[in-house]
Amino acid sequence: MTTEVFVPRGAASFKVAYDGPPRDVHFLLLPKLTLLAFTSALEPLRVANQVAGRALYRWFVMTEDGAPVVCSCGVNITPDGGLADIPREALAFVCAGIEPADTLSSRVTQWTRRQRAFGARVGGICTGAFALAEAGLLEGRRFTLHWENQPAFVERYFGLEPTGALYENDRGLITCGGGSAATDMMLDLIERDHGADLATMVADMCLHFRSNLQHSRQRSAYSFALGSRNPHLIAAMRLMNETLESPLEISDLAARIGISRRQLERLFGAHVGITPAQFYMDLRISRAHALLNETELSVAEIAAATGFNSTSQMAARFRKRFGTSPRAYRKSWRGAGG
Repeated sequence: MTTEVFVPRGAASFKVAYDGPPRDVHFLLLPKLTLLAFTSALEPLRVANQVAGRALYRWFVMTEDGAPVVCSCGVNITPDGGLADIPREALAFVCAGIEPADTLSSRVTQWTRRQRAFGARVGGICTGAFALAEAGLLEGRRFTLHWENQPAFVERYFGLEPTGALYENDRGLITCGGGSAATDMMLDLIERDHGADLATMVADMCLHFRSNLQHSRQRSAYSFALGSRNPHLIAAMRLMNETLESPLEISDLAARIGISRRQLERLFGAHVGITPAQFYMDLRISRAHALLNETELSVAEIAAATGFNSTSQMAARFRKRFGTSPRAYRKSWRGAGG
């Protein structure tokens, strides 16, 4: 395909100081792949080209036999071709989805191993880590895959422990948990290739909130609470969310949901892994982060809206979580947005 095929027209533009060849990205689609994860990885590349007005990236899609593949949602995708060796400087992702162990073949495993042996970079999207494990590429590396499939993965591949992060990039081996985490993974790749400003522009074009927290857990604590089906834990989290502006003492919060403080702390320890006070603080700092991004409220107003007695108190907590002050954070993303 000609380079022009990869550069759609659009209204937004961003000047990129790069005059080299495009990076080639190959996607190997396995049966029952997750469509959301695949498109979440592909679209940032398209948007990067569009806003730059030139081919920073090219992408190619393959399946094992070159025939259309059926996604987990039933949609058919027609590839560019079947399995083929890729250039050494290229990047390949194995895109998988549900029933990853059953949709993996020896041909795919051999292909994956061969590409890495020849010097290409190989990664996994959603449950693509199963193919990487079969190919022997995960020993001594940080990697991740979708949380739903992690228990089966650990049982199948003894000694290989996924991190549970949204995405990982360990010495060029790139993996993500799927879903919108694939977008975060590709934004990180774009930032490494062409800088934070372009990555920010692409995130804005995708209407994607980029937290820059690579190692955030894939599942929210509230998701764990729902999974536990414990009514007191769920009620506590809901009450915390409702009282961010005027936080309750943990003893008062426990009393309002009908249990003791010690019982509440045991519940959080067992199901969330942190104390109620830590979870409450994380909620308040996350709300402050969102308000900095989404409103024109002053830092002082945001501190008041999230239950802090002063801007310095909020700033100290914010810096501990995000590594920068609220004012510096807001200034940085405003500057990147142009």
